[in-house]
Amino acid sequence: MIEVDSVYKQFEGQTVLNGISALFDNGRTNLIIGKSGAGKTVLMKCIVGLLIPERGKVLYDGRDTLQMGKKEKLLLRREIGMLFQNAALFDSMSVLENVMFPLDMFSSMTYNERLKRARLCLERVNLAEAQDKGPEELSGGMQKRAAIARAIAMGPKYLFCDEPNSGLDPQTSLIIDELIHGITEEYNITTIVNTHDMNSVMNIGDHIIFLAGGELCWEGSNKEILNTDNRILNDFLFSSEILRQVKEQATRNI
Repeated sequence: MIEVDSVYKQFEGQTVLNGISALFDNGRTNLIIGKSGAGKTVLMKCIVGLLIPERGKVLYDGRDTLQMGKKEKLLLRREIGMLFQNAALFDSMSVLENVMFPLDMFSSMTYNERLKRARLCLERVNLAEAQDKGPEELSGGMQKRAAIARAIAMGPKYLFCDEPNSGLDPQTSLIIDELIHGITEEYNITTIVNTHDMNSVMNIGDHIIFLAGGELCWEGSNKEILNTDNRILNDFLFSSEILRQVKEQATRNI
């Protein structure tokens, strides 16, 4: 579980996050949504520790990251998996070597144990047959699956996904969504996803927070979002053709 408590962040005197408080439970896919400039990326960076808020707390299972020393932060980072927007695989390494990289860097496993773990993660994302290929030989969706395998290689308690469906077609995006959701439930991970993809909102949004102007304007589930009377959120949702069609269909069925 991750909790942010009254988090404020400013840049050059401009408030980007204005007292954000939210709880992200484990075993659920927690989505952060909102327009560009709403503060989504800044919030995620504050949670991960790439940015330090001026005020507030960021708690990992009750541990305040802003009060941690260097050694404590290093230990915490070993509990975190990251899925980057562009997959960020190393071109000079094979798929298997990419997945083994965090194990080589941070684990105390033997080589054979690291090899077994990396292959297990590739099997989990249905990519075992591609272990000897280079990233350039993979499609965009396969690259994302390889990146997910690398993100879970250390058996993380916390998983962060930054626009995981960026650049993917709808069918491949659905596969990535289902993979993230399935892994989250299977390993009881605290997963936080920063996304613009409204398909993801409807498919895997167990818990959603909506940011606007640096403030938390709404939170709920993908089942609740269709019935909200929050004007700002509805304006955002109805800018998406997908959500507009879904909400119109829901209205006709009432």
